Amino acid sequence: MYESDEIDLRIVELLMEDGRMPAAEIARRVGGNLSERVVRYRIERMVAEKVIQIRPIVNPKVFGYTTVADVFLEVESDSIQEVARKAAKYDCVSYVACSIGETDVSVQVYARDTAEVYRFVTEVIGKIPGVRKTTTSIVPVVLKDVYEWRVPPGSVSSGDGHVENNVTE
Repeated sequence: MYESDEIDLRIVELLMEDGRMPAAEIARRVGGNLSERVVRYRIERMVAEKVIQIRPIVNPKVFGYTTVADVFLEVESDSIQEVARKAAKYDCVSYVACSIGETDVSVQVYARDTAEVYRFVTEVIGKIPGVRKTTTSIVPVVLKDVYEWRVPPGSVSSGDGHVENNVTE
């Protein structure tokens, strides 16, 4: 597990605010005599350790992909990984995960309209060998997405090596 501290957390929060924020500005806003060089080093270390990724987030709606659908697949047990890999290859698919429970694979699709979702699910996803059943839900409102996830308070080292992970409402 990556050893992080409150300074790393503050740097991450500032980068989430603006991924192009200069290291000098981050150092100024974090305070505590933190130098620009130390900020750059910490960012490079967090990227190298895969703690964070710095990349653009595309808004699909700007490109006409205004309809989002979650598609849940029931799949033959020996085909789950293969179905998931095939689903992940399509450009309109933004998310694929294997799950445990009522459904085996979850897929998120971006489309121009519901007719495009319907065609994709029935003519493409539903015809992947091993898929037994699809259940589609149109998602009209997203209140929080993965790129808005924040590290919960208490999840970083307090300096004495103790990490407390709190999940609260």
